[in-house]
Parts: sequence; structure tokens; C-alpha cells
Amino acid sequence: MISQEITIEGTLKPDGTLELDGKPNLPPGRVQVVLRQEAAPSPSAERWWEFMQRARRELEAAVSKFMNDEEVEAHIAWPREDDRIDEMLQQTEPPRSPSTVIAAS
Repeated sequence: MISQEITIEGTLKPDGTLELDGKPNLPPGRVQVVLRQEAAPSPSAERWWEFMQRARRELEAAVSKFMNDEEVEAHIAWPREDDRIDEMLQQTEPPRSPSTVIAAS
């Protein structure tokens, strides 16, 4: 039997399980695992876009919910909607003319 050897990176979780970064291209069956701790990458080693992509993958893996286009539009439009407090203030204050505003200054 010919033994195949591949190298694949992953993350060792606190509970001792191993999460691989990809699916190994090996047939099912028993394997031997050798763990080697990687040096932590320096902050400058990861570019901004790479960080954003990695962060998104990690959040998706943690089953985080992201807003769809419709939810984003509603979130942006919400502060632009008329406010009940604004309506009440407009009803209680008489409208000011430009000369009144200048005289009050």
C-alpha cells in the first residue's frame, strides 16, 4: 500500500478538536496527525482585505447573521424617517420668521 502524505493547515480548538482549513484529498480511513504550532503572524503580514475576508469566513463559520440588501437599505433609511418628537415640537413651537431668528441672535 502506498502511503500518501499531505500538508494542510488548521486550528486546534480549546476542547482538543481540530478544524482543518480545507478538505484533505485523501480516501476515508485512519490517518496519523502531526501537530506543529505555527508562529503567530505579525500584524503587518496580513493585508486589510485579507483580514476582512478571514473575519467574514470566521463569522460565517460561527453562524453569524449578516444583513441582506433590503435590511441594509432599511437600516440606512431609518434615521431619515420623520420622528414623533420632531412632529410634537413642530406643533408646539410657532414658526419663526427669518427676522425673528436674526433679532434673537
